Amino acid sequence: MTTKIVLIGAGSAQFGFDMLGDIFQSDTLSGCHIVLHDIDPNALDRVLKSAKEFITNNKLVVTLTATTHRTEALIGADYCIISIEVGNRFALWELDKSIPLQYGITQVFGENGGVGGLFHALRIIPPILEICEDILNICPNAWVFNYSNPMSRICTTLTRKFPELKIVGLCHEIASLYQHLPHILDTPLSNLNFRAGGLNHFSILLEASYKDSGKNAIDEILEKSSHYFESLPDTASVMKRMMADKTASASDLMDKPKTWAERGVFKFLLENFKVLPITTDSHIGEYIQWAHEVADNEGILNFYRYYKQWTLEYEAEIKKTRSERLVKILEGMEQNTPYEESAVNIPNNGLISSLPDWIVVEVPAMITGSGVDGIALNDFPAGFRGLLSNQVAIHDLNAIAVLEKSKDAVIQALLVDPVVTKAQKIPELVDVMISQQEEFLGYLN
Repeated sequence: MTTKIVLIGAGSAQFGFDMLGDIFQSDTLSGCHIVLHDIDPNALDRVLKSAKEFITNNKLVVTLTATTHRTEALIGADYCIISIEVGNRFALWELDKSIPLQYGITQVFGENGGVGGLFHALRIIPPILEICEDILNICPNAWVFNYSNPMSRICTTLTRKFPELKIVGLCHEIASLYQHLPHILDTPLSNLNFRAGGLNHFSILLEASYKDSGKNAIDEILEKSSHYFESLPDTASVMKRMMADKTASASDLMDKPKTWAERGVFKFLLENFKVLPITTDSHIGEYIQWAHEVADNEGILNFYRYYKQWTLEYEAEIKKTRSERLVKILEGMEQNTPYEESAVNIPNNGLISSLPDWIVVEVPAMITGSGVDGIALNDFPAGFRGLLSNQVAIHDLNAIAVLEKSKDAVIQALLVDPVVTKAQKIPELVDVMISQQEEFLGYLN
């Protein structure tokens, strides 16, 4: 029976092209049927034409269709992959930062945590709830993979509303460990075992060892990381030069390193909590009340500026490379070839003992023909465990706000968030945000 894969949000600037490129390289998925779905017919047609040309030129055994009708797309689906945004992504993102700042609330980035993370979640969760309701009605046995952010808030709300939904969140940040650990330890990646976990964009390395000797490598990593990460280049300057010379790779364009580029919060956690984060300031800093003070704010602003420019100018194409971990997961499930996947976002259910069962956590997992089985991680240092626990009430109230359409829950979610240091005008801030984004937030009462 033909495997059917539905890409929801396939017309986006990058997602559809990257995912298709990966699927097209898979022998296991050869012969599958891919459905491209997007609400923007012009963007959808652009991806469809490019994909058909790639299939023809490479003589692939794949069938492909595209539709703006979600019901049609979902019939008979085995796997549904969601990567959507709503509205003008960057304009809304900038409102999420500028309006709270007017009320005296600073943020490190404003995408996944803090005030910006909350309003981002309030905008994007309702349409994803509608998508998942359709999945349960039309193809209830399908596996759902979410790439949209804010990952943990979206997936926590979805699993609360639809506990029977087979949903997994996926994020690229874990790739940093594959990139950096071999250099820190001066050993091939093939000689390392490691595990990381926490919440999405708020995870740390917890286990690491050498395969050849069995020696624990955590202490060595912590000792050597300070010097290693201090010498890394500034991401924004690399991105700027990549836009100027699109034929060059990042490694060809590295300028003189900026000290602790985009890793001020990272450095502070490393030195004071004795943990290695898996991501940089713009992500992990969103969850911590003192992050704005120690973050590389200049680096973050530069990164955002060049990321926005790169995204708007990016000329997407289907490439003969493998960049998405999803395809390996699908291959493991299709062939029932068990392996350990380094990071998935799934309901906790005891995987991290200090957090409630209902919150979605980021942990490694075993992939089998039966699905995705999380691996428990219970060696979190007490300090970082406390930082994780600060997010519990926020995620709870975020879910309540969406599912009960409650403005009161939005206000409370802000008032329990440690990054919010003002109180009196929070109700007014919420009213202003709703009025400025009425199209997306008008459901709150």
